[in-house]
Amino acid sequence: MALLPDSSHPAERRAPAAEQANEAIRALVDATGPDWSAVEAATYEVLLIEWAAATRGGPDIIEAA
Repeated sequence: MALLPDSSHPAERRAPAAEQANEAIRALVDATGPDWSAVEAATYEVLLIEWAAATRGGPDIIEAA
């Protein structure tokens, strides 16, 4: 399933939810280090999904991939 751009919002504007998810992803990666448990990996995947949904296909969707 592909995420399509939301035409009701300008692509160049970052949603606060996208910023929050991005910060949470960075914090998780920084805190976890190279050895991830299954729970940490699942948390990372959920955060990526939240971030991708918040960007709704904006220019930052490439970073999530």
